[in-house]
Amino acid sequence: MKLRCAPRVVESRGVDVYHPFETPMLLPVRARLPWNWCVRPHGPLDYVFVCCGGGGLLAGMATYLRYVWPQTKIIGVEPEDAACVQAALHKGRRVTLREVGLFADGCAVAQVGKETFRLIRESVDDVMTVSTDEICAAVKDIFEDTRAIAEPAGALAVAGMKKYALQHRISGATMAATVSGANTNFDRLRYISERTEIGERREAVLSVTIPERPGAFRAFCNAIGKRNVTEFNYRYETAAAARVFVGLTVTPGDDSLDALQRNLRERGYRVLDLTDNETAKLHLRHMIGGRQADDIAEEIVFRVEFPERPGSLLQFLNALGNEFSITLFHYRNHGAAYGRILVGMQVPPGKRAQLRKALLRLGYPFWEESDNPAYLEYLGRLNTD
Repeated sequence: MKLRCAPRVVESRGVDVYHPFETPMLLPVRARLPWNWCVRPHGPLDYVFVCCGGGGLLAGMATYLRYVWPQTKIIGVEPEDAACVQAALHKGRRVTLREVGLFADGCAVAQVGKETFRLIRESVDDVMTVSTDEICAAVKDIFEDTRAIAEPAGALAVAGMKKYALQHRISGATMAATVSGANTNFDRLRYISERTEIGERREAVLSVTIPERPGAFRAFCNAIGKRNVTEFNYRYETAAAARVFVGLTVTPGDDSLDALQRNLRERGYRVLDLTDNETAKLHLRHMIGGRQADDIAEEIVFRVEFPERPGSLLQFLNALGNEFSITLFHYRNHGAAYGRILVGMQVPPGKRAQLRKALLRLGYPFWEESDNPAYLEYLGRLNTD
């Protein structure tokens, strides 16, 4: 029940109200949480990371840990869009955030408590923030390690621990992080899984400009090489050039993405890195398309299904050859056994039989969608009649 309703409840039911961040007697309850860590036989931990919203858990644990392990570094972790404690520490006083992000809703607090802020200033070494993508990656890490699904706020400290260790190049240290909640819903898992690869720095998103001519798309795929493609989005716009939105699997910490971009630029491609672009990741990747251009005649559209294995996408493009100009392409790897492509091509009526034979030789199931009402409504040529 919201705090502003508390006075009515107190009056109507004759009960007492205890503010979660302002009641000193509640803090010892949180202080008991690290007790199991403190009785471990191998001595103090080097670092402890604690998720932080209003500051109650962080203040309670930090007060206890500072007493029993004075040398341990205690670090609070907040979401970037709800960092009320970090803002207060920078100002030297409590502040109220004008807006608070709700992804990590368990820590969506606009102002740190007065008592908790006092204790945090006394006992916490640092407070850091993590992004939504980093939280999503931490949810995945927890699941793969324990087969338990944490809510975004519950995974905050793990996300912070990973980020801190990477930024400070820490190795050989003992670390612990709180996992403090599993109040998530099934629908949110779709978003979490979508953002995890970027949060782990395992997926790069690029916009690449290529020549608009038959075979150019296939040549671009050959330039990418054997890298695992996670996404392709393209729609013909003009006869001059084409822009391709492409997602690629990369290895965290190496320079493979930089090397790929250099290689593409050396081949004459214009490359724009959108890996950290929120608008591109949240919206544009789902909006690339548009109606059939006026200078494209005889567009034919197919939906193709193929086994999701390395090289399958390039095998499909090689089967088409350079004779047919691709006018539309959409592919997204969802981790399923089979990948699905929506592809549009400019094919004169006299060569449609030749295209069908090429697809049949490939052996992938395919369906023509040129008369699909959804395609005609949103991607086909605009009918002004």
